[in-house]
Amino acid sequence: MGQTTLYELGRWESVTRTVTAKDVERFAEATGDTNPVHLDEAFAATTRFKHRIAHGMLVGSYISALIGTDFPGPGAIYLSQTMKFIAPVYLGDTLTIRASVAGYRPEKEILTLETVVTNQHGVKVVTGEAVCLVSEVMSTPPLTVDVSGTYV
Repeated sequence: MGQTTLYELGRWESVTRTVTAKDVERFAEATGDTNPVHLDEAFAATTRFKHRIAHGMLVGSYISALIGTDFPGPGAIYLSQTMKFIAPVYLGDTLTIRASVAGYRPEKEILTLETVVTNQHGVKVVTGEAVCLVSEVMSTPPLTVDVSGTYV
């Protein structure tokens, strides 16, 4: 119980991820969000963006992946997530997804994280706040997950 030192104010973790056409297409298939600004370059060329852009929620799912995989890690449970979409994310952008400890309530094992996603130019594309229950976070996360999703 209570991992106070792990959740010190200001501690942060980050991951990087390059957005691919395949990511966007799989996200569209999984969610049913087939907005042509994400999938059709000819249509996207007629918009203010001029090129295809990634789904905002795809970028949000990268935050979820950081929280559930790296920090705080497997067993973390989302209670809430706010997101402000500041700039478009284009296919081929390399994103840095960062979560910083903004608060920790050890008596409830609730962790608040500031979440920020920046592109390869250092431009913030998404900002927000995540609140997570961390009572079930594994003290030693598994090293690998096989293709079936089983921890090995």
